[in-house]
Amino acid sequence: MSKRRERKRKAVPLEKFLLCQVPPEWTSLPVHTDKETAPPPDSVAMYAKYKMKKHLVYEGYICPNAPETASPMTLMQPPQQPKQTFGRKFEKLMQKIRSEETETTTNSQPEQGVADASTQQRTQSNSDYPPPQEVLDKEETVLPTEVLNRIESCLPAELLDRMDSFLTAPAEGGTRERERERERERERERERERERERERERERERERENTSFYNRNKMRIPSRDWFLLIFSGFLGMTMGAFPSSVQIGGLFIRNTDQEYTAFRLAIFLHNTSPNASEAPFNLVPHVDNIETANSFAVTNAFCSQYSRGVFAIFGLYDKRSVHTLTSFCSALHISLITPSFPTEGESQFTLQLRPSIRGALLSLLDHYDWNKFVFLYDTDRGYAILQAIMEKAGQNNWQVSAICVENFNDASYRRLLEDLDRRQEKKFVIDLEAERLQNMLEQIVSVGKHVKGYHYIMANLGFKDINLERFMHGGANVTGFQLVDFSNPMVIKLMQRWNKLDQREYPGSDAPPKYTSALTYDGVMVMAEAFRNLRRQKVDISRRGNAGDCLANPAAPWNQGIDMERTLKQVRLQGLTGNVQFDHYGRRVNYTMDVFELKNNGPRRIGYWNDADKLVLIQDSPLLPNDTSGIENRTVVVTTIMEGPYVMLKKNWEMYEGNDQYEGYCVDLASEIAKHIGIKYKISIVPDGKYGARDPETKIWNGMVGELVYGKAEIAVAPLTITLVREEVIDFSKPFMSLGISIMIKKPQKSKPGVFSFLDPLAYEIWMCIVFAYIGVSVVLFLVSRFSPYEWHTEEPEEGTDGPPSDQPPNEFGIFNSLWFSLGAFMQQGCDISPRSLSGRIVGGVWWFFTLIIISSYTANLAAFLTVERMVSPIESAEDLAKQTDIAYGTLDSGSTKEFFRRSKIAVYEKMWGYMKSAEPTVFTKTTAEGVARVRKSKGKYAFLLESTMNEYTEQRKPCDTMKVGGNLDSKGYGVATPKGSQLRSAVNLAVLKLNEQGLLDKLKNKWWYDKGECGSGGGGEKDKSSQALSLSNVAGVFYILVGGLGLAMLVALIEFCYKSRNEAKRMKLTFTEAMRNKARLSITGSVGENGRVLTPDCPKAVHTGPPLRQSSGLALVSSELP
Repeated sequence: MSKRRERKRKAVPLEKFLLCQVPPEWTSLPVHTDKETAPPPDSVAMYAKYKMKKHLVYEGYICPNAPETASPMTLMQPPQQPKQTFGRKFEKLMQKIRSEETETTTNSQPEQGVADASTQQRTQSNSDYPPPQEVLDKEETVLPTEVLNRIESCLPAELLDRMDSFLTAPAEGGTRERERERERERERERERERERERERERERERERENTSFYNRNKMRIPSRDWFLLIFSGFLGMTMGAFPSSVQIGGLFIRNTDQEYTAFRLAIFLHNTSPNASEAPFNLVPHVDNIETANSFAVTNAFCSQYSRGVFAIFGLYDKRSVHTLTSFCSALHISLITPSFPTEGESQFTLQLRPSIRGALLSLLDHYDWNKFVFLYDTDRGYAILQAIMEKAGQNNWQVSAICVENFNDASYRRLLEDLDRRQEKKFVIDLEAERLQNMLEQIVSVGKHVKGYHYIMANLGFKDINLERFMHGGANVTGFQLVDFSNPMVIKLMQRWNKLDQREYPGSDAPPKYTSALTYDGVMVMAEAFRNLRRQKVDISRRGNAGDCLANPAAPWNQGIDMERTLKQVRLQGLTGNVQFDHYGRRVNYTMDVFELKNNGPRRIGYWNDADKLVLIQDSPLLPNDTSGIENRTVVVTTIMEGPYVMLKKNWEMYEGNDQYEGYCVDLASEIAKHIGIKYKISIVPDGKYGARDPETKIWNGMVGELVYGKAEIAVAPLTITLVREEVIDFSKPFMSLGISIMIKKPQKSKPGVFSFLDPLAYEIWMCIVFAYIGVSVVLFLVSRFSPYEWHTEEPEEGTDGPPSDQPPNEFGIFNSLWFSLGAFMQQGCDISPRSLSGRIVGGVWWFFTLIIISSYTANLAAFLTVERMVSPIESAEDLAKQTDIAYGTLDSGSTKEFFRRSKIAVYEKMWGYMKSAEPTVFTKTTAEGVARVRKSKGKYAFLLESTMNEYTEQRKPCDTMKVGGNLDSKGYGVATPKGSQLRSAVNLAVLKLNEQGLLDKLKNKWWYDKGECGSGGGGEKDKSSQALSLSNVAGVFYILVGGLGLAMLVALIEFCYKSRNEAKRMKLTFTEAMRNKARLSITGSVGENGRVLTPDCPKAVHTGPPLRQSSGLALVSSELP
């Protein structure tokens, strides 16, 4: 770290720091004594740079080398009055320093006396101040260390050295610095005195020129010379003292081909004019093209013009050649007529054709009430305008960021614009020359700052000369000034001649003349008029023998140069740029310039400015809400989009013309609106087939919105969604249709019912519970019957019978009979046995009630399950789409649906947007028809997100293979759109409201959605008419159970047959085959004997009668002796 920085970081008195840098007029700054109220370092650095650069700004930035302070400069305010508390300290400090200066300075008494007088005056007005020593002993007025570091990074090295010398050696180094400053001030004063002396000399010369020739010379003419004098006077009268050919010069710089063409055309028209009332004279030009970067070439060209004896020079200059040309003209008394930017100095022999734009620009800033803006400039003229803006800003508390872009390239422009955009700078005043201005505008477009929300004021006089087509499409507000009125008859007449020029001979004639070309033409006319006036005054402006060396020392000016200059300044005529008149300093006065603003259809005049009336704006005549008088005699262009059912071509559309070629919902709606408004209209299909979105790079609107924004259509009747971003650039009517974003998928195939679909009415859990309930009821019924005595049959033997009573009383409800009873009750078929006991009947009643409810519920659901074939959809909502990746989904590439997902802050929609924008291949489609076709061809692997109305319409069109799933994702509406500020807006809005109240909008929707639908109300087509009839697949399971039951019964019968045959074989001592044969014969014929009786083996004839068996215990077997 350097010693200087270490020394500064200690504590520097703020009063001394300011005093060593700011000029005396800024010494009344308020002084603060604590860190909280200390002035910011930016302001201190700004004052220091003001001292060094002698400008109010330093390249637009306070501190380019310190990132933490690198920000556009805030407007420097005028010095405020010192606060009462700390102002006294500051005054006493200044008094002490000046007293030290008095002691150490001996050779600057006048200046010191003035300072002492000023100090004494301030001291007398504040006689109650405390002693100076009390102020200096206090160390509270210091700058913090971090503030000093920031100041040091902002200040140039020269200032730091000056401050070091002041702080380290105030008695010696400070005195030397002040001495040098006083010496420079004395030198400037001597220069001003010499300038005043030169001005007095010029005044005396003008007085001498005004005297007569004889009074000025006081000479005696010898008698022998009288004849010669009279003869020469006679020659002057006969031959003419004014030359017939006037030599004029022309100096043109690079890229001024069109100005040179205007120069040649003006001279040609003057020399060939047949309307001259006086003796004509020709203008003979001597033209040189100069390279302004080469000062020797500029000097050589001017001297060449001067040596040719030109009477005046028309020339263009830039900042590199302006001082050279004006200096030569002032020294040699040659008048320079120029259309270049006006200079601020008082150049005696320079006539500035270009008016000053300063007053008009300040008036426009006042009108727009801008408090914060950016000023971009590139020339010395920009410095002059900036100074005027700063003076105005000091009065109105404006915040101005001034940036010089003289040495900027394309990359620098873009970096600057991006930096200003981050600082929320939206308002710009651009004061650049034509070539650099066009480049700047191109960079503004490239970074997307030509859109709505930005406002640019072009500080030049050729608003129509600028190519603003991209700005017109972008929507930015652009204002400027126009000097040439192309509706002026004089301009129209010249344009007719201009358009006939051959561009090969007259470069630049293929484009309309710029305002600088018009100024060039007027410059030639000014010179011609001045020469006419000199001819009328019979002033001899002959340059014979007076075309000397322009580099002679001392300079030999042209004697008649002052007469020429005075005559030129007295010219007053009506030219292409309006009234041409000059003041004493050669500046344009009494001129008028138009104020233009960029509209959708191009530049439009909104007012004018002149010295007398200042800014006058032309207000458009206000229209009533439904006043359409301005469009009754013309056809309104209605833009729309080819989208069914809104707008479609008729089947035989080739046979029709105009609007009759189309049909659809929007076609009918446009017709109804036109009837209510009373206008004629023409339907225009949008060329790019898009609804309207803004390009993120160029910020240009496409689709129907672009048609309205850029003035290609006046109404948009289409399914155009009302959104915020569109509402910013166009106007919408009340919604004529409400809708929302919905999901379209391919309609899944109807699922075939399963074999056991008859079980679907009840869940499998219910079926399992029924089975367990059946088994449980049967077991409970068996147990209750066993324990209840009322279920047992205990009958006594009848009289006359010898058999003893049964050992085990019979019971009808065994386990198998209980299962049979429960099954019969469940099938609602009943049984031939029933419980006799109260407990058994309770079990049976509860079971009957249970089966009643179950069977009724089953029957109620069975019809729906058997008659309706359900479609299983893989997607039911947006959440389902977001969770999976098998099915792709997307939206229209340009429309409100895509914008909804892009701007949504809901987590589900943000996730969906992230997928859509990164999906490969792209999931976005150019048109709705393309999206629908993709859904139909994707075999269920693509879902399309679109408006619900279009989704419902597509579902009603053949091949009826799409469907809408889930609810709407949002709620919005379609509206009829008009350009911003259109006189049709109110009338269209009222028409839509009236149609809605009449119910016509609902009728139109039913007509085009459902009455002309092709898939029926359910969207399934003609095949749905038979959907109520049951097919075999619906009841196939019942047949399977029937067949299975029959097979099971036959299998059980076979088992019983074999089992019985085996028992018979053992009992009858027969073979198993013979027993089966006997049983088979019995099964077929019912008997095995000849007489049909069942044959049994031999047995005793005694009849053995067994105990009687009840039905519950099986068949009663009776053995009797056979006869």
